[in-house]
Amino acid sequence: MELSARTIALRSAALASAIFVMIALLQGAFYWGLLVACTLSMLAAAAFFRDEHPLHGRIRGRGSKPVTLAGIVPVELLAGFPDPVVVVDQRGIVVQLNPAARALFPLLVEARPLAFIVRAPAVLEGIDTVLQGGVAMEAEFREHGLVERTLVAHIAPLASEAREGRDGVMLVIRDLTSARRLEHMRADFVANASHELRTPLASLIGFIETLQGSARNDESARERFLVIMREQARRMSRLIDDLLSLSRIEMHLHVPPSGKVEMGGLVRHIIETLAPLAKERGVIVMLEQVAPSLFVNGDRDELLRVVENLIENAIKYGQAGGRVDVSVKVAPFADKPGENAIVMEVRDYGPGIFPEHLPRLTERFYRADIADSREKGGTGLGLAIVKHIVNRHRGRLDIVSRHGEGALFRVSLPKINNEPEMVS
Repeated sequence: MELSARTIALRSAALASAIFVMIALLQGAFYWGLLVACTLSMLAAAAFFRDEHPLHGRIRGRGSKPVTLAGIVPVELLAGFPDPVVVVDQRGIVVQLNPAARALFPLLVEARPLAFIVRAPAVLEGIDTVLQGGVAMEAEFREHGLVERTLVAHIAPLASEAREGRDGVMLVIRDLTSARRLEHMRADFVANASHELRTPLASLIGFIETLQGSARNDESARERFLVIMREQARRMSRLIDDLLSLSRIEMHLHVPPSGKVEMGGLVRHIIETLAPLAKERGVIVMLEQVAPSLFVNGDRDELLRVVENLIENAIKYGQAGGRVDVSVKVAPFADKPGENAIVMEVRDYGPGIFPEHLPRLTERFYRADIADSREKGGTGLGLAIVKHIVNRHRGRLDIVSRHGEGALFRVSLPKINNEPEMVS
């Protein structure tokens, strides 16, 4: 309810006059001069209080809501902002927020202190500074959740025309996560590409100089060198493709995929695709019986990349075992009690991995056996790509291995609950 200063003064004068008249009547001391005096007091109130502007906010009574700034920032205006907007009063209490702010901070509600939910010292200090008369400012902070976000809050003062001073502040929040990831991606791409491309480029330059010099007329050397140069060029092409794929995945890491993928059919498709490679390496790929309708929320192309990388690695690096076992099943989600996951396991029976290498296998360009990896065409990015895709799908990657006993790679993804199925 919005009241002007004149209205409040008139009501106060009328109430006081009524009280005086009632007291005079009860005491038998009423006289017409008292009525004239009450009338004059109301006229004086109307004359002295000419402010027709409504007082901003609501008068707080016992049990009523706290003073708000709705008169300063119309609700319709806040709802039109695409970015999250939060209005805070002088005490740090949230008095207004738009739908975008509710989506970003689901626990943030009106009439509660902002500090209960947004525990960022830079933001809280900025609010205090602006309330004490400071100019508008920006505060960058991080929001920790399933995925860490980088946010920046523009803190602007709010003041009413009814009185001097600051009534509160308005925070306009922007998500800088994608921009920050893009900056890191560019820096990492330059550093990694320059390091990994140096060797094949040096090899190509050396062979080209040899062919231009002493081996200019040596046909056998030329044929041998061209084969090596082709392999080096392909290695650079694979490296660039993997770097670009990893960069794209990292850029969208904070955005969960919204598609629907059936994992059983996807795994069968990859096994059929890699059948020629398995035959060439003398490896048998065995797929256990898969239950139908094993659906997950995901990006089909990215999940294809995960399955292809894991099975291809098992064929190449577990070749000595002569066999790769693949399974897809429903099992309890280790990270989420009470929920089920679609679990894909790829097991090889090769030489296995030493324990000291296991924690670092998913790092970029980390290789347990550098010479063997490069000989088999590895870029050192395959498992890093798998890890980032699984993280984007809110899943889990586990690697179990002992030297001489092969390796097991397990990917767990949240299951879409369509029909109830038996948990194996």
